[in-house]
Amino acid sequence: MGRYLPQSIQELGHEIRTFTPKWGIINERRNQLHEVIRLSGMNIIIDDTDHPLIIKVASIPQARMQIYFIDNDDYFTKRQMIFDEDGKEYEDNGERAIFFARGVLETVKKLRWVPDVVHCHGWVTALAPLFIKKAYADEPSFAETKVVFSASSPEFSNDLGELTRNCIPFRDAKLSDVVDVCSEKFGYDELQKIAIKFSDGVVLDDEKVNTEVVDYAKSLGLPVLPYQGEDYKDAYHEFYEQVMGGEE
Repeated sequence: MGRYLPQSIQELGHEIRTFTPKWGIINERRNQLHEVIRLSGMNIIIDDTDHPLIIKVASIPQARMQIYFIDNDDYFTKRQMIFDEDGKEYEDNGERAIFFARGVLETVKKLRWVPDVVHCHGWVTALAPLFIKKAYADEPSFAETKVVFSASSPEFSNDLGELTRNCIPFRDAKLSDVVDVCSEKFGYDELQKIAIKFSDGVVLDDEKVNTEVVDYAKSLGLPVLPYQGEDYKDAYHEFYEQVMGGEE
């Protein structure tokens, strides 16, 4: 979910499926996106409001990959990634992350995929580990899935607020599962700590990840892969094997 992994990762034996929000900056015609009607049509309820889930897809022929786009008129279609056109952070970024994570997991379930590893990149994926381990733990698609989260330096500064906290509970994912991390403050690093708490391994996506976040991962006894720069193919492959139990 999030970052594009190179074709060479597939050549090492990993079959990759990538999900990303359909941000407003993505040109559908130029990138030849088309809606997958059989997957669209579901609704995701956030704060007692139904939000239609729209799934679109495009191909990267040279990499033999398909990219799936999670779309919704309220959260993504006509909007930028974190900030609006005036440089102001969207007040509902937390709810957008909830919608994206649940939208991806519902789509994977509907496709009957059974991923060995779900690798979450970026703030918008950060609640997926919680939902995988709690809300979808008994689903055949995710019962044995390992989760890797890529931590990064802060991309926004606002607090995600009480509304985001209150919108997190879903199925067996409870507010009590995360309140130890975000009870007083719910900013970028707290969001990352929630992801880390429910992950099986952590990758440092740049050299400026806050020390507090790295220390939190280590305090949980999780394997942490240091920042690898642009040449990360072999390191990621070995890390996936470690997380899946193939290496110590």
